[in-house]
Amino acid sequence: MPTPDTLLAFLAVSFVITLAPGPDNLMVLGQSLARGRSAGFGIALGCALGCFTHTLWAALGVSAALASSPKVFLALKLAGAAYLLWIGFQTLRNAASARLEAGTARPAEPWLRYLRRGFVANAINPKVALFFLAFLPQFVRPQDGGVTAQLVVLGAAFALQTVFVFGAIALAAGSVGRVLARRPAAGVWLDRMAGALFIGLALRLVLDGSAAMPHKPAA
Repeated sequence: MPTPDTLLAFLAVSFVITLAPGPDNLMVLGQSLARGRSAGFGIALGCALGCFTHTLWAALGVSAALASSPKVFLALKLAGAAYLLWIGFQTLRNAASARLEAGTARPAEPWLRYLRRGFVANAINPKVALFFLAFLPQFVRPQDGGVTAQLVVLGAAFALQTVFVFGAIALAAGSVGRVLARRPAAGVWLDRMAGALFIGLALRLVLDGSAAMPHKPAA
């Protein structure tokens, strides 16, 4: 198990990393503004679960294998970009439908759908996997024993603080979105903004040709 001092230092660094602008917290922000707090919390929890899967991959050595295979890295990156593009176009289509049906309430999507979106977007991002492979071992002390257990505890701590940080973003952005959504035209533009955000994140992922280790996770 990590010592208390190590865990506190890890959480402090993780908080700064998670708060820095990245694809995941931008997804939380965009969906909270467009679809409300519940949608934002769903994305937040999904991203946190995705982070935990990367911890398991790092502990099992899967991320190391990924780092040594540029073709697998590229395939996963393209899959992640395609998924973000699909969400973006779906959101834009919803915005177009809402414009045609102005004045009517938009049907609420199941909360689990947002959780799934956050999880898949995070879990299939190879740059997050490589980040965890590089970041977590920096706080592992072999002399304390149980290296795998330490990795799992650190990953769980990272996922937990991600829920709190992203949850705060969802709460704040959802409150703003609720005020703006009282005007039908504003709701349409919020959906358009969210759709454009997803498409922009997908393009960013595709156009970033570097397979080098990222400095922060997509969070």
